[in-house]
Amino acid sequence: MLSLLKLLNYEKDEISGAILAVSVLIISLLWIFLTKKSRTKIAPLPPGPRGLPIIGYLPFLGAHLHHTFTKLAQIHGPIYKLKLGNKLGVVISSPSLAKEVVRAQDSIFANRDPPISAIVAVFGGNDIAWLPNGPDWRKMRKVFVGEMLSNTSLDACYSLRKQEVEKSINNVHDKAGECLDFGELAFVTLINTMTKMLWGGALQGEEWTKLTAEFREAMAELMVIMGKPNVSDFFSVLARFDLQGVEKKARKLGFWIEEIIDSIIKQHRSSNIAVKEDGSGDKKGRDFLQLVLELQESDDPAKSITMNQAKGLLIDVVNGGTDTTSTMVEWAMAEIMMNPEIMKKVQQELDQVVGVNNYVEEFHLPKLHYLDAVVKEASRLHPTLPMLVPRCPSSSATIGGFTIPKGTQVFLNIWAIHRDPELWDNPLEFRPERFLNGEDCKLDFSGNNFKYLPFGSGRRICAGIPLAEKMLMHLLASLLHTFDWKLPPGEELELSEKSGIVVKKAKPLIVIPTPRLHNPEY
Repeated sequence: MLSLLKLLNYEKDEISGAILAVSVLIISLLWIFLTKKSRTKIAPLPPGPRGLPIIGYLPFLGAHLHHTFTKLAQIHGPIYKLKLGNKLGVVISSPSLAKEVVRAQDSIFANRDPPISAIVAVFGGNDIAWLPNGPDWRKMRKVFVGEMLSNTSLDACYSLRKQEVEKSINNVHDKAGECLDFGELAFVTLINTMTKMLWGGALQGEEWTKLTAEFREAMAELMVIMGKPNVSDFFSVLARFDLQGVEKKARKLGFWIEEIIDSIIKQHRSSNIAVKEDGSGDKKGRDFLQLVLELQESDDPAKSITMNQAKGLLIDVVNGGTDTTSTMVEWAMAEIMMNPEIMKKVQQELDQVVGVNNYVEEFHLPKLHYLDAVVKEASRLHPTLPMLVPRCPSSSATIGGFTIPKGTQVFLNIWAIHRDPELWDNPLEFRPERFLNGEDCKLDFSGNNFKYLPFGSGRRICAGIPLAEKMLMHLLASLLHTFDWKLPPGEELELSEKSGIVVKKAKPLIVIPTPRLHNPEY
């Protein structure tokens, strides 16, 4: 019996030892696993400037974000963070990191954090620019690109675009020898063209002129209000107080824009009814408004859109085709005026391709290689949206070995990328030839080369590139082909910038046109 007890005690001690050993092993393995996991999967936040308590770096941003952000990149590197009120911002200024955002993890970074002004003024943010990534946004973009900006649709309204460009040329002829504001000339031409494409097939005469003038004024105010810094966007707790009155102004502006569009829709429908009743058929053309209304009334779930989304699409067309495009036309012309030999080369090409007795037509544009290089070079040095539109990740992600938390505002500083001496030869020099020779001759606006992103890249690339490129090239080619341009006596040209959501010339480009063609038709 004693021997049996000794045996049992021995086995008990052995079992306890074994259990202890196994427990130590499990705990050790668990500790190693957790330590390894924390080391490999929890990346730190990017470095960045400290800023001040509560308000963060807001007081130090200055008037030109892209300039401030470029200087900070020289200190903190190509990816850094900074607090903007109660929001976190991350700035990226290298092609490889930009590629991670817009290509490798595009689905995560394809969201927006719209300002309050955009939400209340643009029908609840129901447009392509601000709508979050999801089924509604994908359908709207598909409709916008596949229906409104399809080759068939653009070809159908080419006569409307041509008519407005020719009208502008004739107006300039009447003012030959006088000082003209070139940016204003471009803006008026383009917004008249856009409104003509929107509803010009149905509305004519005084009603068209009145509605277009109101709409032009409203859209100009919209760009101003959306570009104004709003404390409510940086401190959500203060949003209810609307301390700067931005929300109130944006809401009032939104009501005004909606009244104009509702009036246009009503008259458009009445006009179509009249056309059907007199049996004349669709003689007035199928403009964008008619197309959008057909989609709004469609029974096809894949194409049908709400009325607010239809109105948002109309705003997208106007915004994409006027303010940014006219700004780009002005920057390109300013650089041409700074380099008279470039103007001569452009005009020589136009004379060869178009002919001295002809108007510029859109079918000429693909053959204007040097002018295309001029536009690309102007877009490199002066991108109208130098930070693009900030992205907002839908979940936490890792970029360049750093954690980017969900809800962060991510800025892609393409202005810095476009001027990086490690990427571009003599980057501050305006030299269109870089896009005609060597590796850079293959660069375009598609966003596939991440050192050149004037229109963005990925899901959120500018949806209106086909239309913007046509209008920009057509207008610039027409004005350079028809006129010689010079500065007023004693005027010095400079290229300083004015702050805003779209970066324009601080000082308007004032020029004097002189007819260079002698076709009696002009």
